[in-house]
Amino acid sequence: MSMEIKQLNRFFLLTTAPFIGLFLFMLIFHQPPKLPLNGEQLVPSKTLQSETALIKEQLEQADKTAKVTISSIRKTSTLYKQTTSTMSSIVTTAQVQAERPALIYNRRITNRLGVPYEQINTKRIRIELYKVNPGSYKGYAMKVKLKDPSAMQMSLGKDNLGGAETTMQAVQRLGATAGINAGGFADDGNKRYPLSTTVLNGQYLTGFQSSFKDLSFVGLDKTGKLIGGKFYNKQELDSLQPRFGATFVPVLLKSGQKMGIPEKWKVSPLRAPRTVIGNYKDDQLLIIVADGYNENGSSGATLQELQDKMYGLGVSDAYNLDGGGSSSLILNGRVVNKPSDGNLRPVPTHFVFYK
Repeated sequence: MSMEIKQLNRFFLLTTAPFIGLFLFMLIFHQPPKLPLNGEQLVPSKTLQSETALIKEQLEQADKTAKVTISSIRKTSTLYKQTTSTMSSIVTTAQVQAERPALIYNRRITNRLGVPYEQINTKRIRIELYKVNPGSYKGYAMKVKLKDPSAMQMSLGKDNLGGAETTMQAVQRLGATAGINAGGFADDGNKRYPLSTTVLNGQYLTGFQSSFKDLSFVGLDKTGKLIGGKFYNKQELDSLQPRFGATFVPVLLKSGQKMGIPEKWKVSPLRAPRTVIGNYKDDQLLIIVADGYNENGSSGATLQELQDKMYGLGVSDAYNLDGGGSSSLILNGRVVNKPSDGNLRPVPTHFVFYK
């Protein structure tokens, strides 16, 4: 309740308190006239007449007081309702004004994407799906507003270290509404292990590994903000309070600036199906999944093209996730992209989204 309304309530009590007190005083302390006992004659006396007159006078005065009190209460009640209505209007206007900059910013970044052809909007999350077709490749962009940080999680293949499952399997098993593939992996016999530093539920799965070569970490912190980059000691990453995250290569954008793409990753392969994730200044997420019919470098998008695309869409930070046959985008129970293997590839980590 606002301070103004609390003050008005106090005023209301102060206004009525004297009248209520007078009425209670009369009830408690007024002594009624003594009545005759066992056959005694009721004899009018000057005292009784005086008391009767006094009672009459007091009743008349109480009647006048009650009328004044009722009138005062009505006026105060009307003022209370008017003030409450005014304060509610002020609060509503303030909320609208406070949200206006965010709405303007969202409209600006959304206009660059076009018109979403599929949307999900709940109390926890807003998802908008767009088509991306700049000419050199085709793909899909998914803009995500996390109203509740817990609406995005990372899954581990079949909940086992070394396990793997497709993004569709992960989404269905966990009851999620959307999902994408996450970090890279290394095969060891029939096992697939997440590549390098991997955090799940705030815990390091296989310990912290200092960034080496071109690898970088990407995930979400405890408040639902995208975090990532190269970390050379555990304290650096711990300070960001990662809730979950995976590792791959390379970083595409940092604080709105293009990062240098290592020469190896420019041509190995040149083109490929790819999955990239980034965030806007207001912490909305943007995910682009580019289609490609093989992994030999002749179809899909280059990292330079996706870097330019994310930059042109106003993304602040962006990271490349695992690609090729691993690239996958699931929404509302269906596979949105066209996996280059012809089928979804089982991988150890996925980012999943809940209604």
